[in-house]
Amino acid sequence: MGQIRTGVGGWVHKPWRGTFYPPGLRQADELTHMSGRLSVVEVNSTFQSFQTPATFAGWAARTPENFVFCIKAHRICVNRRVLAGAGESIETFLGQGLTALGPRLGPILWQFMPTKAFDPADMAAFLDLLPPERDGVRLRHAVEVRHDSFANPAFADLCRSRKIAVCLADHPHHPLIEAPAPDFAYARLMRGRDDVATGYAPEVLDAWAARLTRLADEGRDVFAFFIKNGKLRAPAAAEALVARIGATPT
Repeated sequence: MGQIRTGVGGWVHKPWRGTFYPPGLRQADELTHMSGRLSVVEVNSTFQSFQTPATFAGWAARTPENFVFCIKAHRICVNRRVLAGAGESIETFLGQGLTALGPRLGPILWQFMPTKAFDPADMAAFLDLLPPERDGVRLRHAVEVRHDSFANPAFADLCRSRKIAVCLADHPHHPLIEAPAPDFAYARLMRGRDDVATGYAPEVLDAWAARLTRLADEGRDVFAFFIKNGKLRAPAAAEALVARIGATPT
């Protein structure tokens, strides 16, 4: 049986202060507080900017041993006309020091533009640029595609053959493609609402709990994030999902 981890995107969000974070908590302590209540976070700042090995090592030092960071790949790798030419950019991204996270490094998310259509040869060439390890640290990769043309069995086959997960994207305008990697699944739940105490309605959380539990029962580790819409309630949604499925605690 695989492990299920639930989390949110990032840890710096002003509206969480006094709601998810206790009043008066120092901003410098917010990551530590989050890592005591959730088991994983998706780092989105790495999509726009590069970090340093010291930064990644510092994040690791402020969190428990079994807390996990999933890293969003930099836009220079994915926002391009020809993906096959991304090799140098991928090397720059991977070489910034994220392996300083060591065993706390979770899957890397490669998110493509909504306008990027499926080109089988170009996508295959890109996927072949994603290495399985670096500096002795295992690398797992998930791709989030947002164009309807990817709802194609050929795309799922490309990813499955390379043990790359297709992100389960619960989004009002983008396709939800079910093609998890053999050993893990990656879900981004983006239909949250701030006017619902748990972000998602209880019956919808029940349905996602059942779906993610099935994936774990099949032997996959599962990483699920409440992100984008309903961000104020995202931590509550993650904890409500934990309560339903017994996700890996910290």
